[in-house]
Amino acid sequence: MNIKVFNIRLDKENCQQDQTRMNAFLDSVEVKLTSTNFVTTGTTDFWSAVVFYELKKGDSKATSDAKPTEVIELNAQENEIFTALKEWRNDLAQKLGWSSFRICHNSHLISIIKSKPQNLDELKTVKGFGASRTLNYGDDILSVLNAF
Repeated sequence: MNIKVFNIRLDKENCQQDQTRMNAFLDSVEVKLTSTNFVTTGTTDFWSAVVFYELKKGDSKATSDAKPTEVIELNAQENEIFTALKEWRNDLAQKLGWSSFRICHNSHLISIIKSKPQNLDELKTVKGFGASRTLNYGDDILSVLNAF
């Protein structure tokens, strides 16, 4: 069984986009179980939804042109780190008036969690990170990781 986590932000700017992304995903898989939780960070409120799913068998939409969906499973501690990194990213994005994905995508956060960088040089080697992103956000990211 696979797992995917969605955060549905409640602000007007992001709510519809987040719902559309989640609905598109739900249409493409066979849902086995879901769990939701309302999260309040003090600055951002959102619904967090965990979807346990299986890939649809014999899906007529699956073509050779379709992008493969990479499924990466996180253990309990990795999920905690993922949540902490998302909160950091969302807080910074709100402060800057940006979309959180402009700072880094969820896939980048997962790459960080899986590669467990210990310093800025190791962070530069993580997929999605280079000199610029590491310079701008590296110290914050390492601080979050060191909290665990």
